[in-house]
Amino acid sequence: MVSKKGHRPLNVLITGAGGFVGGHLVSYLRQHAPHYTLHGTIFNDGERRPALLAACTLWSVDLRQPEAVREVVQAVQPDHIYHLAGQANVRYSFDAAWETLESNIRGTLNIFEAVRQLRLTPRMLVVSSADVYGAARQDQLPLTEESAFNPSSPYSVSKIAQDMLALQYARAHRLHIIRMRPFNHIGPGQKTGFAAADWASQIAEIEAGRREPIVWVGNLDTARDFTDVRDVVRAYALAIERGEMGEVFNVCTGHATPMRLILDTLTRLSTIPIRVEVDPSKFRPVEIHTLYGSNARLRERTGWEPVTPLEQTLQDVLAEWRAQVRA
Repeated sequence: MVSKKGHRPLNVLITGAGGFVGGHLVSYLRQHAPHYTLHGTIFNDGERRPALLAACTLWSVDLRQPEAVREVVQAVQPDHIYHLAGQANVRYSFDAAWETLESNIRGTLNIFEAVRQLRLTPRMLVVSSADVYGAARQDQLPLTEESAFNPSSPYSVSKIAQDMLALQYARAHRLHIIRMRPFNHIGPGQKTGFAAADWASQIAEIEAGRREPIVWVGNLDTARDFTDVRDVVRAYALAIERGEMGEVFNVCTGHATPMRLILDTLTRLSTIPIRVEVDPSKFRPVEIHTLYGSNARLRERTGWEPVTPLEQTLQDVLAEWRAQVRA
């Protein structure tokens, strides 16, 4: 990674730095671009973790407030902006549709407007989602960046709007924005509310004797394209350096993994026998059976490819939950 503005250190602003992906991106940039000056936004002071504080300057800001966003952008004068913040839980979006829409759309708009009004010229990366594609027939897979939008949740609607807003600002205002559409990503640091984290946390509590040896699951008859979060943030760092204004990239492995295989791998890693029970409340109102994408464009443009084996990812997830339970 080299500076695009001479040899001075780049100022990098990461929204949602206290989140799952944001924390991994901070760690990646600190390791691979130590000359960068990192700034991160957090939503509340509970995200001020010691490791994050040591790695970057933190700004507590509600991205839905335009003046607050402008103040941060003006103070940081960023050369790169990674916009990761937002409401990311698909299941929750059905219960909190407006919260999801407001968080994901208005926060994005406020960042673009701050950059435009201040006449800054950063490279920006906006994280959309593969959920914009929705359900697809088998003959439509793998999904490419040209696949049609087909929203299946308030979350996916918010991400379509965010994605198109980024494209419009790139075209109308010549802002250097790159759009990313990640498929499912997992790894250490992910909160419960997502399948692998939910199951790993249950297994860790079972091993510690804190619950009976039953893992409660939702629909196991679906399959998703899972990428390790550490591979995902590497894709983001490459894309912001090498992507063209307005470009969009899928981030995925290119194949679908059955949810049942994820569960079987985690239970096999358990130190005690575990029974699996289905909880109908964990089913989504609209289920997508199989979803996977093509990463050909990202590979061709940046040279990126996923390198972390799924079993290693799941071992790391379970190890972290075991440590949390012990703590």
